[in-house]
Amino acid sequence: MRKEHVIPSIVIGLMLILAAPTWADFQTGEDAYLRGDYETAMKEWGALAAKGDAEAQNMLGYMYRFGEGVSQDYGQAIQWYRRSADQGNPRAQNNLGRMYQLGLGVPQDYQEAFRWFRRAAEQGNGGGQNHLGLMYFKGEGVQQNYVQAYLWASLAAEQGLDQAIQALGMLRKEMTQAQIDEAKGLAKEWRSKGKEVTL
Repeated sequence: MRKEHVIPSIVIGLMLILAAPTWADFQTGEDAYLRGDYETAMKEWGALAAKGDAEAQNMLGYMYRFGEGVSQDYGQAIQWYRRSADQGNPRAQNNLGRMYQLGLGVPQDYQEAFRWFRRAAEQGNGGGQNHLGLMYFKGEGVQQNYVQAYLWASLAAEQGLDQAIQALGMLRKEMTQAQIDEAKGLAKEWRSKGKEVTL
């Protein structure tokens, strides 16, 4: 084996070994969470979140929002969601958008909710797509636009979200066939580009 091939193999091996404990710790936290052992989940995810793990930060936000294993604390939920969302985690972006939409731990702000939902939606997050579609439908934080509402609801519906499937039914009653065709064309165009990361 030539020497230049040995060094990259060693580096890749070390990277895999170093990453393994992080995944194992997250999985330990997830297993504990699923069986209702919130104390262990908080311990595992808390250590990872403090080190900057975006998914663990999102889960801490979730636990604080719903008071699972800790006292419900919207302020803490916002902080952890934001840390994760700022790293580009689409689940945290959707969750943070929901906090702004409902005014939990922050003043209700539809424009800020819309901004976070859009970031999640553009990365392919079904929840973000569904919420974005509803905001377009209702005209919350953005001018009402049924074509955009249908576009995002249809993308979320493709992921099996029942709320989005129901939203499409409501939208069809309000839209012309030309509007529906336009929305379907936009959805097809979006799919061809694939998920985009927006900042």
